[in-house]
Amino acid sequence: MSVIQDRTRAQESTNAIERMYITMRHLFNRGFYKPMGVSGDSLRESLLQLRPEIYGSVAEDKTELNGLMYVLDRLPIGIEQCRFINLTSNEGYKKSHFKPIVPPKRRRNCYRIDDEQMNIEITRGRSDIYDILTHLTFLFIESHKICDHVLVGENGQVTRDWKKLENAVLKDKLTQAEREIALIHTANILGRTFEEALAAHTIFATKDQPERFLSIIYWLGKLALEEIVEGNKRAITFSPVLRERLGHHIHGEVWANNIKKTLLKENLIHRPIHIISANMHSVMNSIYAPIVLKKEFEKQKDYTVFEMLSQPENAVLRSKVKAYAEKNGMISIDDFSGTNIDVQIFDTAKIDFSKSNYQPNFADDKDKPVLFVMDYAFGEQAYETIDEFLKPYKKDEEESIFMNIDSVSIMGKAGILEGGKGDLMIPTSHIFEGTADNYPFKNELNAKDFEDNGLQVFEGAMISVLGTSLQNKDVLKFFHDSTWNVIGLEMEGAHYQKAVQAASKIRHSISEKVKVRYAYYASDNPLETGSTLASGGLGVTGVKPTYLITFKILEQIFGT
Repeated sequence: MSVIQDRTRAQESTNAIERMYITMRHLFNRGFYKPMGVSGDSLRESLLQLRPEIYGSVAEDKTELNGLMYVLDRLPIGIEQCRFINLTSNEGYKKSHFKPIVPPKRRRNCYRIDDEQMNIEITRGRSDIYDILTHLTFLFIESHKICDHVLVGENGQVTRDWKKLENAVLKDKLTQAEREIALIHTANILGRTFEEALAAHTIFATKDQPERFLSIIYWLGKLALEEIVEGNKRAITFSPVLRERLGHHIHGEVWANNIKKTLLKENLIHRPIHIISANMHSVMNSIYAPIVLKKEFEKQKDYTVFEMLSQPENAVLRSKVKAYAEKNGMISIDDFSGTNIDVQIFDTAKIDFSKSNYQPNFADDKDKPVLFVMDYAFGEQAYETIDEFLKPYKKDEEESIFMNIDSVSIMGKAGILEGGKGDLMIPTSHIFEGTADNYPFKNELNAKDFEDNGLQVFEGAMISVLGTSLQNKDVLKFFHDSTWNVIGLEMEGAHYQKAVQAASKIRHSISEKVKVRYAYYASDNPLETGSTLASGGLGVTGVKPTYLITFKILEQIFGT
């Protein structure tokens, strides 16, 4: 009987995810909606029914603090103060006096237009819109929880706790005693302990805004109160230009052509090209750091030097490696297309491998590989960028230039369904959530490549989810326990593979024999309480798996 109930809950959750996406597409086509009005009902109800792990206690009476931190790290600073949120395309705001606001954990340009309005640029496709709307829905639900705890009656009277919080927020500076008194009242409003409120205050505080936590809670509650008492509803709008451009690969096409133009200019476009989707440091450091930091590597063992390079205080060492790389074969291409995907190109003919950890054996310069490293794409953006890059390059109206794409390697972070942070997942196929679409492939990497390294390695299917913030235990447990045999979840794999298969097997713009490599390391385990993305980042735990995967990819490319 319990099995039937579990499956029923998983099916309800799946339906809730589908409803959210259908609703979000409808609201986008409509052009605007009021999140806490009738038009936002379906989104709120679906999210509360789904109860994603990342949003913790969203369906409970108390305020969810870890989820709040996760969401605000991905939204522009000050958004809690804005009644009007406008999602736009890249419409030229960078040429105005407005200073872009970039969220700490999401690369998107946002602009505070006035006291009431925040504009958010969408240049990374539908996944970006889904991500923002889901986070905003959570934020508005939490704001109304605060309102429910402070509003007394229907005439706008508020509790003493709210008045004390308001007095504290309106002060220029608080003493320790005043701060602690304010936190006691805030804890009452949130349904949390003083200890929890104090811990949240410390986490949210910044150098410029030491009392940021109190300010966020106040503004969330204030706008919710104004909605209930005065009828001043918050509104989300989508600009006409965004609605016209979305889905047309405008940013991806500009991005891809800029790279192909550089490859042509550097006389690299006909050489064997290996695409690597990774971060902007692991390939560069793997090749050049042992050459530049020879003394450090002699003193330290294993991954210690790479851990050092990841620390904020070692900017001088990082600059040293990058400066050497740029003089010895690495070309950096900063992004101006709006995709927010930076690129590095490595001409291996210009690298002195005798001093490195790799000893490739390519007799002729024309056979020496070109590494094209791109920063992480976001959801559906993975299809847009790779699809555009794999097309032949047309220089003016001349004949198309077909590139020699030898391999596509994808390294990424993913949620693991068995194991813990830092463990490895080697997919044999990608399944696209919410559809029957599935993409089996021959992965050049396998679990045996990573054995005996002190990390657990899992091999099997991976699910490409519509959004990591929409997953709950019931859905994930079904995928893990059923014959789908899913080992983890991420957002880009199916999109990358769809583009590669289309280019190699249907459009024939690249060779059918193109090699693919996929490997992921675990950023979280959403099936374990306290191990979700909202529980914090990987820190140095992510260094070893990142470099281990990078080593294996480069070893295969170099044939060592």
